[in-house]
Amino acid sequence: MISGNDIRTKYLAYMKQHGHVILPSAPLIPENDPSTLFTGSGMQPLVPFLMGETHPMGARLSNSQKCFRAEDIEEVGDNRHTTFFEMLGNWSLGDYFKNEQIPWIYRFLIEEIGLDPARFYVSAFIGDEKNNIPRDEESAKLWQQLFKEKNVSSEIADMYTEDEAGKRGMQEGERIFYYNAKKNWWSRVGAPEKMPVGEIGGPDTEMFYDFGIPHDEKYGKFCHPNCDCGRFIEIGNNVFIEYIKSPDGSFTKLPKQNVDFGGGLERITAAANNNADVFTIDLLHHVIKNIEELSGTQYDKYTHAYRVVADHIRGAVFMISEGIYPSNTEQGYFTRRLLRRAVRYADIIGIPQNELKLLAKSVVDTYKDHYTKIAEHESDIIDVIHDEEVQFRKTLDNGLKEFNKIAIRLTVPVIREGNTIIKDSKKSVSQEKFITGEHAFNLFTTYGFPIELTVEIAKERGMTVALDEFNICMEKHRERSRAGSEQKFKGGLADNSEKVVMYHTATHLLLAGLRNELGNDVHQAGSNITNERLRFDFTYPEKISPEVLKKVEAYVNTAIQKKAQVIIETISKSEAEKDPSIEGSFWEKYPDIVKVYTIKDDDGIVYSRELCGGPHVDETGSITGTFTITKEESSARGVRRIKAILT
Repeated sequence: MISGNDIRTKYLAYMKQHGHVILPSAPLIPENDPSTLFTGSGMQPLVPFLMGETHPMGARLSNSQKCFRAEDIEEVGDNRHTTFFEMLGNWSLGDYFKNEQIPWIYRFLIEEIGLDPARFYVSAFIGDEKNNIPRDEESAKLWQQLFKEKNVSSEIADMYTEDEAGKRGMQEGERIFYYNAKKNWWSRVGAPEKMPVGEIGGPDTEMFYDFGIPHDEKYGKFCHPNCDCGRFIEIGNNVFIEYIKSPDGSFTKLPKQNVDFGGGLERITAAANNNADVFTIDLLHHVIKNIEELSGTQYDKYTHAYRVVADHIRGAVFMISEGIYPSNTEQGYFTRRLLRRAVRYADIIGIPQNELKLLAKSVVDTYKDHYTKIAEHESDIIDVIHDEEVQFRKTLDNGLKEFNKIAIRLTVPVIREGNTIIKDSKKSVSQEKFITGEHAFNLFTTYGFPIELTVEIAKERGMTVALDEFNICMEKHRERSRAGSEQKFKGGLADNSEKVVMYHTATHLLLAGLRNELGNDVHQAGSNITNERLRFDFTYPEKISPEVLKKVEAYVNTAIQKKAQVIIETISKSEAEKDPSIEGSFWEKYPDIVKVYTIKDDDGIVYSRELCGGPHVDETGSITGTFTITKEESSARGVRRIKAILT
């Protein structure tokens, strides 16, 4: 058996031999990309450079990228879906193109890794007559030449769409297949007709491995490489970014054409070992064996549950190693969801309670040589997993008791309109067991049951959940929460306590320091202040360097040390708007008469001059502690977030 760790090493060495600089994996939380919660592909961190920016490390780049796809959580349990995975990647930024990329990746997979060329199939772009984009015959012919070198059949199939392929099937000798833009075109927005003017994109050619699994006709009468029955699994994709959409709507060739290759490490390893089950490769199988030891059961008996636990523990280990702790919001929500689903399936298998944490070590041991950070944080990872399981078991026990009470009395008359369940005794009805939206909402708010957990348990018991009704309840809840929050946290403040007031004044100094270093286009975009810390959002398009942050810290601390006075003026808003020295990030929210807070020392140096609704300290010397920025991160598109404390 060749290991995934060995394949990763071989791939990076191979690409280095071909002139590539090896980059480290980017974090799971994207940098400078608030449009998505997680890094979900190898090319995602490199989009700005594929769009034309110059990369400081050159035009040939390669790495193995950690990825997480939250949308695949429900898919885990089959032989190939995982939430966390690694993507082997190489990129050419205006350097080499199809003639180099296709032979390189083919020879790596066939000659370096040892895939059987007779079980290797590819697809290419069928073309788009409407947009005058030709078939990618160049890629098809390159593949044909490479297959002939290995004395395997190399016929190019007639052009057809995915649906037509299921009706037509594969003819003898065919190995290269054309598909439409749904399968073999890349742009950030999808097919050519969806691309705006100035968007770049291009055809791709995908690679599949035939595992010989019998075809399931529910996916179409006949099998073909892009069939979803499981016989063929895509192991890699070469994207050739060679077009740009012009103002007249046509597609023209880019002056510099890029290559983006992405290959799933787990899937390539499975193919190299001629086993379609990715959970049997070394990257996951150590966890599987550990589960067997802890539970005294066998993988073959509880296959689905084993896969869920193994995948979710691995994903959680990597998330926690990057500081993504379980929570009810943003990325932390998915760490919590992974661990809580793992607990439920661990119970099915028979893993002793509160021993899920013991599985973390097998993940750390598997990956520690390449991803050293997880070894450094091993004890923290184990503690977090343990604490989350203990906490969830209390939630689970109480929630299940309530669920069981609900389930006993829920055979009721219902009528459906689409996915909405309507209770109406005047209409013709059927008897059906279902969880109402109110019940599901109560399980969520009172017992901490995520809606996904309620749906899963209901499904196991032959019940359905009124999701539309639940969503209405949730929206009303959010509206009430927002209204309450606006009253409780006016101006972003938790209260008017002494410490909160200190932080509030420090926030003004922080904004002034940022504008001093980054320019007057920086404005406040939001804040949240408690007696323990400040969180401040501001407009800026890119990550702030540590050097600049240190200067901003120094600016704030200098103002504090100078014991500057906080002077309040009451003037008309129209007068204030005309004064360029006054910063007002939310002019529209202020009344006609406004307060201007000026922070000025005895030497006449003005540190901040800003509209505000108060409260503030009388002078900065009463701010106790040293102002320290603890984190700078993306908050939304074009908005950065700083967290800071007074120590």
